[in-house]
Amino acid sequence: MFTIVEAAGWPIWFLIIASVIAVALIAERLMFLRNKTIAPATLLSEVIQELKQRGVSDEMLRRLEEDSPLGRVFAAGLKNVKSTPAVMKESIEETGRAVTHELERFLTTLGTIASISPLLGLFGTVVGMIEIFSAQNGVGNSPAMLAHGISVALYNTAFGLMVAVPSMIFYRHFRAKVDSLTVEMELQAVKLVEIVHGERRS
Repeated sequence: MFTIVEAAGWPIWFLIIASVIAVALIAERLMFLRNKTIAPATLLSEVIQELKQRGVSDEMLRRLEEDSPLGRVFAAGLKNVKSTPAVMKESIEETGRAVTHELERFLTTLGTIASISPLLGLFGTVVGMIEIFSAQNGVGNSPAMLAHGISVALYNTAFGLMVAVPSMIFYRHFRAKVDSLTVEMELQAVKLVEIVHGERRS
C-alpha cells in the first residue's frame, strides 16, 4: 500500500483524506438512517392507544421526544392537541423541517467529496504530466522521472474515480432514503392529527 502511495506522489494525500472522510460519513449515515430508528412502524398505534387510555401527559411527551425523530414530530403536534387541526399541523410542520434538516446532515459534505474527487485526481494527473515534461532536458530523457510522472498521473486518476463513484452512489442512496423517510413521517403525522380530531378512524 505504501509503495502505491509513494508511486502516486504527494497529490494522492488529498484523495486519501477525502476517502477517509467519505467512509466515516457513509458508516455514520448507514447507522443513523434506518426506518426503525427514524420512523418506528408501531409508534403511531402505540401513541393512539396511550391517548385513549391516559390522554396527553408531560411524561408521554418527554418519552416521545427522546424516542425517535418521528416521536419528536408527534410530540410537537400533541403539545397543541387542544388547538385546531390547522395549528396542530403547523407545529408538526415546523418540527418536521428541523427533523428533515437533521436527516440531511453530512450529505452535502458527502456530495462535495463525490464531486471534487475526480478533480483531485485530475490535479494529480496534471502534476504527473508536469513531471513528465520536466524530465525532458537538454541532455535527454530521464527514464526514472518519466516513469514516476506516468505513475503519478495514472494512480491519481484511478484513485480519484475510486473515491468518487462509491461516494456518489451512497450520496444518491441517502438522498432517496431521506425523501422516503420524510414522506413516511408526514403521512404518519397527518394520520395522527386526523385521528385525534375525529376526522379519521384509527
